[in-house]
Order: sequence, then C-alpha cells, then structure tokens
Amino acid sequence: MPDEIWLVVLIAAIAFIGSLVYGITGFGSALVTIPLATHFVPLPFALAVFSLVDFASALRIGFQNPKDAVKAEIMRMVPFILVGTVIGITALVNLPRSKTMLALGLFVACYAVYALLSRPGATTVSRHWAYLAGFSGGITSTLFGAGGPPYAIYLSHRPLSKEQFRATLTLNTVFSIGMRVTAFAVTGLIFRVEVGVAAAFAVLAAMIGLTLASWAFKRVTREFLLRVVAVLLLANGISLIVRAAG
Repeated sequence: MPDEIWLVVLIAAIAFIGSLVYGITGFGSALVTIPLATHFVPLPFALAVFSLVDFASALRIGFQNPKDAVKAEIMRMVPFILVGTVIGITALVNLPRSKTMLALGLFVACYAVYALLSRPGATTVSRHWAYLAGFSGGITSTLFGAGGPPYAIYLSHRPLSKEQFRATLTLNTVFSIGMRVTAFAVTGLIFRVEVGVAAAFAVLAAMIGLTLASWAFKRVTREFLLRVVAVLLLANGISLIVRAAG
C-alpha cells in the first residue's frame, strides 16, 4: 500500500510539471510526462493515465481563448490525424515493450535536438505541410502520447502570433487527444481501477499547474521555455535509449 501511494504521488507530481509546460506553450506536456513516468511504470499504463490528464488539460486551455485559433489550419490537419491515430494504435499493441521504449527515446531525443537548433518562425512554410503534420502527429500521439511536436513544428513556421499559435495548437490537440482516448478505450487500456485512481490525482495536480502556467504565460517567452524543455527532453531521451539498449 505505501508503494502504491508513493507511485500515485509521483505521477501527480509529474502531471504538475507537464501541465506547467503545456499551459505556457500549448504542447509538450507528454514529452515531459511520458518519458519520466516510464522510468517507474510500464509505458501502456503511463499512456493511459496521461491521455486522460492531457485531455482534461487540453479542454481547459483550449476553450480559454478559442477566438484566437486559426480554424483553417486545424481543418487541414484533422483528417490526417485520424488516419495517423489508427496506424499508431495498431503499432502500440503489436510492438515489443523494449522496442517501443527505444523508439520513444529516439523520438524525444531527436525532437530535443531539433528544438535546440531550430529558430521557430525564421521561415514560413506552405500550408500543405499541414497534411504531413497531422498524419505524423496522429501516429506519435497514440504510440508515444505526444502528438504535439509535429503540429508545433508546422505551426511555428506559419505566420501566427504567440496567442494564435497556442490557441490553434491547443484546439488541434483537443481533437488529437480525444482520438487517442477513444483508441485506448477501444483497446481497454484505460478501463482499469489503478489507471482511474492515478488519473484522478494527476488531473487535480495538472489543474493546479495550469493555473500557475496561465500567470507565467504573460511573463515568460515561449522561445525561452522551449529551450529549457529541450535540454530536459534530451536528457530524458538519452536515458530511455540507454535503458532500452540495456
């Protein structure tokens, strides 16, 4: 029993950290929470718990300022998110755990390197890249619990303001995470008592984190936070790769 309580508290603490990142940037929570959580719990369990946490967080942030979202960008990605989700859940239930962990570590590390080296907004890309972003995000959302990076990479190179970026990205992830939760429900990943208990405490911690993030959003630049998060992600990704290889 003490071990179970300790684990629930740990997951709640991870959810709090992830919500701070998500509340300021509009994405990136799963890139922090899933790699950290998989050091203590199996990947499917972490994906199930944090899919519920992420969905609750996305709903709260997504409907704060929906008028800032660029609806055309969302509509271009949505159909391809659906296709990618189907492919991602198929891979999740069939891949061995060690290979999935290795893939997650590589994905996180590669994105971290990209985030550290890139300059968001330095160039503007065609809106047609939205199709690839949606498809890739659908796959990574269900396979790794992190659909945000492909969407963020695309939107960061579109002519959007800071407010438009976060609102568009958040509403897009509301749909993406909703598809992930549905996929996990169909496969039975979220219909477990331990998942429900852990998710309940984690959602509460995330709501507290989002409250603090709303205050910080006006005082911290998105670029600065992305650089800090990228360093943490690189360390997490390397750690997962080492564990999977071992």
